Amino acid sequence: MLRPRRRLLLRLSAAVLLLLIVATVASQRALPEHLQPELATADLRPVLDRSGEPLSAHYQQRWNTADRLPLEQVPAFLRTAMVAAEDRRFWQHGGIDWRARASAIRQGIAAGHAVRGASTISEQVVRLLHPRPRTVWSRWVEGFEAMRLEARFSKSDILEFYLDQIPYGAQRRGIRQAARHYFGREPATLSNGEMLALAVMPRAPSRLDPLRDTSRLKGPMSRVAARMLDDSLIDAEQAAQLAIPPAALSAEDDSVPAAHFIAELRRRQPPTGDGPLRSSLDRALQRQGQQLLDQRLRDLAKVGVRQGGLLVVDLDGNKVRAWNVGNLDAGDSETGIDTVQTPRQPGSALKPFVYALALESGWTAATPIADDGLAAHVGDGLHPYRNYSRISYGTVTVREALGNSLNVPAVRALQFVGGERLLALLRTLGMRGLSQHPDVYGDGIALGNGEVTLAELVGAYAALANQGRARPLTLFEDGLEAQASVAALSRDSASIITDILSDPRARLLEFGDGGLLRFPVQTAVKTGTSSDYRDAWCVAYDGHHVVGAWMGALAGQAMDGVTGSIGPALLVRSMFGLLNRNQQSRPQTRLLARSPNLEAHTVRGPDGGERLEWFAPGTAPDSPDAVVASISASEAGPPRLLQPFEGLAMAIDPRVPPELQALEFELAGVPDKPEANAVIWIVDEAEAARTPGGRWQWPLSRGEHTASAKAADGRWQTPTVSFRVK
Repeated sequence: MLRPRRRLLLRLSAAVLLLLIVATVASQRALPEHLQPELATADLRPVLDRSGEPLSAHYQQRWNTADRLPLEQVPAFLRTAMVAAEDRRFWQHGGIDWRARASAIRQGIAAGHAVRGASTISEQVVRLLHPRPRTVWSRWVEGFEAMRLEARFSKSDILEFYLDQIPYGAQRRGIRQAARHYFGREPATLSNGEMLALAVMPRAPSRLDPLRDTSRLKGPMSRVAARMLDDSLIDAEQAAQLAIPPAALSAEDDSVPAAHFIAELRRRQPPTGDGPLRSSLDRALQRQGQQLLDQRLRDLAKVGVRQGGLLVVDLDGNKVRAWNVGNLDAGDSETGIDTVQTPRQPGSALKPFVYALALESGWTAATPIADDGLAAHVGDGLHPYRNYSRISYGTVTVREALGNSLNVPAVRALQFVGGERLLALLRTLGMRGLSQHPDVYGDGIALGNGEVTLAELVGAYAALANQGRARPLTLFEDGLEAQASVAALSRDSASIITDILSDPRARLLEFGDGGLLRFPVQTAVKTGTSSDYRDAWCVAYDGHHVVGAWMGALAGQAMDGVTGSIGPALLVRSMFGLLNRNQQSRPQTRLLARSPNLEAHTVRGPDGGERLEWFAPGTAPDSPDAVVASISASEAGPPRLLQPFEGLAMAIDPRVPPELQALEFELAGVPDKPEANAVIWIVDEAEAARTPGGRWQWPLSRGEHTASAKAADGRWQTPTVSFRVK
């Protein structure tokens, strides 16, 4: 009877063993071709800042790719201490230390619970490569993977990977990040005691954190020092000294929040090559910019500001020096949406480019523009354009209109240059997101109803600062993205726009004297605020840098009255304070570039006052009293009806006498001046009136109507439009 049972047991044992072997093999995972992450994955090449210092995106990533140390650069004592603390027989075993496992089992049985682990360094590397739940089965499988690991890679390769990737507290990985975090220095500058502290901390990084309590290090350090003494690695005197935890700790927060910048840099990096990527980012400026942005967001949180972006560009090569993203809604382990590359409505920040085109077409900074009532069609109704202050200033010059960011003159300037030309210019300047037909945006494009990113807007202002020459922003210091610039605007028009934006007197009507927009040194500055206070912008440039900032709420809610001059202006001003302080080697006189072609002439403005104005050659008036006229109708293209427009629907107000209600007919391209050619207005196919200019008050009349206009001399006629009055 015993023999059949024995055979059955043998068969069962064989089956169990076979199942164990099959399960063990099946549970193992493929090992990487290379141990170092950046060798295994091309997009993990270390990223350096402009001066060659390591630049880490953040410490929430799986691998340490930026702060590695080749094994030969790791201090010999630190290598020895790490092996003594974690895997005493590392250089002798083949992946599993059977003696250590047996000892750990005996101690656990005697104590009735697990006393210590017996994982080798190779097994810990496997655990880093292939994370698993902490179970007995996981330990079993990891041992076999560790043996395969040692069969594929050398002991030195395994140890180097371990020293670079071992987890410490505060989400730091590797001995280099740990040395900087806990002691504020590089590993090579640490004392033996500090190195031994680094060696014992991985066992319990939180409990043994020397920044919290150095006394907890005493026991583990004493045990490892005794072990090293037993192995004749140190003498008794050294062992006694090493048992004392290091007292002088000087931790440094070396994190550089640049995750979004690095992600974009990796997207642009060349497909071939090895070694570190040297970026254009300034490590110190990036950290300082993030601190300023985060503080400003906290200050404005109560008025609905949730996110922000900050971008600093060096005009010498259009190199990005700081790329900051702020997000009050992101958790500790989140970086949030990249606000530098998120399309938002720029508000008035596009007005300088409207006026730049007008200057290219013959206007000057002294050209008068009417700042009065103006409405545009939205659907089948009318939308009145108003200035931020709700004040109309009558006739103003281009300098005053742009300096004070007036809305009605900007729309009139757009109607002069045309939406198609403006969009073509903006796309040349890099605003690729404005891809719709001009009719989609209408006249509202002058006031920022399209969407652009902070990076695109800063790049466009960099073209103004560089006297009209546009080139893409670069993220590399060594010219990997070097591209030729293109002349998007003339030097003359770009210089005049820059002069207006840097003139505090030009913005007195709406912004007053002084304030955040009046910088200590000559600086061109422009703000923008989208409708309902959903976006606030500020962009400024001096002779060396462009700084742009955006603030808002990406979820779509409006802020509580936050404008570009209230929210981001202080941030931009603070950033220029840092730049001016950090650039002491540059000339102290920081004048903006001016085209040598420009001529200075004294002119008399609409208010009767005289001022010195800059003109492109051939555009200056003959005398200070001469009026600098607007462009004639023929130069502006064929006149066209602005009002009424096709499909306009209106209703007579029953509360107002009918004879007091009228619709203003308006033409674009015809100056509203008595000496202009007479305009014939045609309503319902009959001549209704003649006026000297492009405006006429038509008495409202219920019904379906048609309207057009033509020149009395027959030179032009507008298309007929249909509208109705209820």
